[in-house]
Amino acid sequence: MTRRFDAAVLRTYGGRFSIEEVRLDEGPADGEVLVEIAGCGMCRTDLAVRHSAGRTPLPAVLGHEGAGVVTEVGGPHTGLSAGDHVVLSFDSCGHCRNCMRAAPAYCDSFASLNLFGGREENPPRFTGADGGALAPRWFGQSSFAEYAVVRARNAVRVDPALPVELLGPLGCGFLTGAGAVLNSFGAGPGDTVVVFGTGAVGLAAVMAAAAAGAVVVAVDRHPGRLALAERFHAVPLHSASAGLDDRIRHLTDGGAQFALDTTGSAKLINDALRALRPTGHLGLVARLHSPLALQPGTLDRGRRISHICEGDAVPALLIPRLTALWQAGRFPFDQLIRTYPLADIDEAERDCDAGRVVKPVLIPDGTRRPVL
Repeated sequence: MTRRFDAAVLRTYGGRFSIEEVRLDEGPADGEVLVEIAGCGMCRTDLAVRHSAGRTPLPAVLGHEGAGVVTEVGGPHTGLSAGDHVVLSFDSCGHCRNCMRAAPAYCDSFASLNLFGGREENPPRFTGADGGALAPRWFGQSSFAEYAVVRARNAVRVDPALPVELLGPLGCGFLTGAGAVLNSFGAGPGDTVVVFGTGAVGLAAVMAAAAAGAVVVAVDRHPGRLALAERFHAVPLHSASAGLDDRIRHLTDGGAQFALDTTGSAKLINDALRALRPTGHLGLVARLHSPLALQPGTLDRGRRISHICEGDAVPALLIPRLTALWQAGRFPFDQLIRTYPLADIDEAERDCDAGRVVKPVLIPDGTRRPVL
């Protein structure tokens, strides 16, 4: 059985995406599901492939914030059925020590499974318009497409009453920000949380902190983003403010208990550490590309710093929690989304790079080709 459908293919590191008809010559293998994609968020990790120094195999279909409807299942033990609505998240092996400890984001094989070629047992199965093979699945899904083949392990069933086309970013970007607050920090009523950088991850953290009952301060240099953060109940603070750490300590009655940096800026990381109260915790989610110099005294008095991957989340637990908060009006992530047809992927990328949109979501056009 051959299935033909459209996908956005990246063929060269310096090139643009091209919408191509790709071919899948076999259905899902044991433990996999075939998902018809309703929408896929665009994350900066997708766009960073152009700067990956060739480590990510090309040509490839990127996209790792997919959501849609299961159309086929492979084998009797997937736990899913045709017709289920699912959000797709990152891949993990399921059997290393960290996976067994409910820490799949720290899977021993995370980089190889998600970034650098996928599972050895999953050779390339998509064929591009030129007849050549496309690289194995990106983040276990490759969902800039009308269909994706994924391991059932990284597909999370959701309520079919939810707008599935908007849910994909809950599998990575929004999961990361919200999970940092709810899981890594365990923030609750009366805690103080400062978020540095109010893009998709930062604003998800702001919303989650407010939903948890914490006092939230949002730091950014873009007035429009600060206005959004204020709408979500954060105190806005411009990153160029004089004496930034002192102002944060004043706003948080002596210092924040938690701070989250999404910027990777050494200056702001030092400001964040100085703004913490004793025993405070700074979490980093951005990848650092140069040595981080910490100023004297920033880690005194029990303050600590850690890197947080994927919000320390077990997706099957956190995604339903976030959709429940959304249904209760306490996590309005849909206000950060602008949708684009899949064919307009280059426009979505330009708008994302220019800061005109917080979270682009690509919607396949609905054209389906028959199964041959």
